[in-house]
Amino acid sequence: MIKMKLHIKLAESRLTQSELSKITGIRQPTISAYCNDSFVSIKKDHLNILCKFFNCKINDLIEYEDDLK
Repeated sequence: MIKMKLHIKLAESRLTQSELSKITGIRQPTISAYCNDSFVSIKKDHLNILCKFFNCKINDLIEYEDDLK
């Protein structure tokens, strides 16, 4: 299972989802879906924007968790 860690980056930066949306141009419902792991897919452009904004690598935003455990 792929999990987003965007909620952690937001907490570390003390930003709300709405603030991140305004700054990055990513729609707030999309950011909410990323934070709640209710997304179906992740746009490559969004990953690029978020990595640039948080000055991080993709693995700081996404993790793989084996569902077979």
